[in-house]
Amino acid sequence: MVEARERTIEPQASVIALAGRRIDPPRARVPRFPVSCIEPVRFAIRQLLEAERAKALVCSAACGADLLALDAATQLGMRTRIILPFSEALFRQTSVTDRPGNWGEIFDSVVAQAQLRDDVIDLELAPGSAAYRAVNLRIIKEAIQLAQGGLSGDRVAPNPRTLAVLVWDGRSRGDDDATEGFRRLAAQAGLASREIRTSPHAR
Repeated sequence: MVEARERTIEPQASVIALAGRRIDPPRARVPRFPVSCIEPVRFAIRQLLEAERAKALVCSAACGADLLALDAATQLGMRTRIILPFSEALFRQTSVTDRPGNWGEIFDSVVAQAQLRDDVIDLELAPGSAAYRAVNLRIIKEAIQLAQGGLSGDRVAPNPRTLAVLVWDGRSRGDDDATEGFRRLAAQAGLASREIRTSPHAR
């Protein structure tokens, strides 16, 4: 007698476009990504990358969500493409080392790894909200292009999908909220999305 076996269907391989919260400054008035949530968020990001069979990650490199994701992706052997609004040195000073944690070390490591493949893109813009909106647009564009190209030469499954991932508290700060802006752009591009929450008080 032949025993029937249930067929397991693996999820389609993914290229991840990611954006999210920076770690909170000391004594933040509204907690959005407290230091106490770093490890649970780190674990959740890695779980998501594995569950979605992620083959590449496109994001910026600010302290918090970006660097946790880049660190996890690098450890998993994934390709990473980093989008910076302006020079590496200025970004490191204004968006990486200005918050609690050893973010500078992680930044230096993941940027160096991405540079080996010429996967660090400097948009050469002036600091300001327009620069971060441009970064969001470029993240989505680069992730879609990587997926459409099938990650040529990387020997991955053909036709990976593009998946938007938001790592945030789920609450918009208003019109200048870059993460909320990323969510809207991803929806306009027709991307499926996943969310990882960064605050114990998030709904």
